[in-house]
Amino acid sequence: MSLESEAKKHVIELLEKGVRLDGRKLLEYRKPLKVNYGVSVNAEGSASVQIGETLVFAGVKLAIEQPYPDTPDEGLLMVGAELLPLANPRFEMGPPGIEAIELARIVDRGIRESGFIDLKKLCIEPGEKAWAVLIDICPINDAGNLFDASALAAFAALKNAVFPAVVDGKVDYGTKTNKKLPLVDVNPMSVTVFKIGDHFILDPTTEEQELYDARLTVGSMSDGRLCALQKGGDVPLSADDVQKMVKIGIQYGKELRKLVIK
Repeated sequence: MSLESEAKKHVIELLEKGVRLDGRKLLEYRKPLKVNYGVSVNAEGSASVQIGETLVFAGVKLAIEQPYPDTPDEGLLMVGAELLPLANPRFEMGPPGIEAIELARIVDRGIRESGFIDLKKLCIEPGEKAWAVLIDICPINDAGNLFDASALAAFAALKNAVFPAVVDGKVDYGTKTNKKLPLVDVNPMSVTVFKIGDHFILDPTTEEQELYDARLTVGSMSDGRLCALQKGGDVPLSADDVQKMVKIGIQYGKELRKLVIK
């Protein structure tokens, strides 16, 4: 039996007893679990999220761009993630890899599909000018569960963001206004549920993430409605699995939301 198989067998034996390698319960997040705002002076909005030893920064930049041809009366939303070696030695310098692209897409989907930003209110001149909301995700230390930490950091950064001043049609980034982004009171939150063997866990460590069979990122809104789902892992999920994971995701999304909505 390989070392990975031995490690997975040991983890599953612990899960059957209701505990994990670090002593937590199966559906328990690491501590500290906290959000800090305004971590970047130069961004229009920013926040950091710490979950255990995992630390992620998110920044929001606002720019005036031309709307997309198929949505001429709406603003733009773009999310990017950069996974640097400083966060985890297995990350490499260079163009975004598959992991960075998937991370950005998961964060983007939760925000976009919930309608959290009223994109129509970002339109300045239909077909010509609109505000673009650019979200950058930058993990500082990856100790597991970048999905939830990144989504929470992006959410908090959007809540923190204000418009820069516009002088003679040009953005003056040196001057910030008090005008907040046009956010809708749906407050999307993403929770990623991991399946190892027959057990579901939240907030995996790096070691646990290497052993999971499947995962499901559940994006939900304040009223409990789903807004996004993203499946990962090589093992298929049954309909019963999905129902259980969605229920867990919605329930714990309410707990994470409390960190930002006070």
